[in-house]
Amino acid sequence: MAMVRKQKAVTHGLRYNAELNNRTEAATKKGGFSSHSAFIRAAIERELAGRESGVDAAEQRIAASLDRMAREIRNLRIGQQALFAFVDVLAKTFLTCVPEPPRDVHDQAVARGKARYDRFLKSVGMAMVGDSQAAMAELLGRGHEN
Repeated sequence: MAMVRKQKAVTHGLRYNAELNNRTEAATKKGGFSSHSAFIRAAIERELAGRESGVDAAEQRIAASLDRMAREIRNLRIGQQALFAFVDVLAKTFLTCVPEPPRDVHDQAVARGKARYDRFLKSVGMAMVGDSQAAMAELLGRGHEN
């Protein structure tokens, strides 16, 4: 029969005030612990287990946040692709259905079209707020450089 060896116990001397001593003795009796030391060992175990589970919980919250952000980015990408497809179909339909102006008024039609386009962009820019408005202002600035 093999003998099981107990690990050597480590002792620590604790100093605390009388009020804390009274509270720990009361908790020892209330909790049904066999001794004051048993209560302190259990309290240390609970504290250490609680800290480890707190780290795990934080990691789980961070992972859940990253997953949520990844889903939102995927949804934005899908929305952007759908918007691009819509604008592409709209442009193709418009270009197919609207005839070119006659040659004698072509330059005048182009000038009017540019003026209407500038008004359209300004209207869109005014309707946008926040970062979108700054992006539109940058696009307008690039358009006037060309």
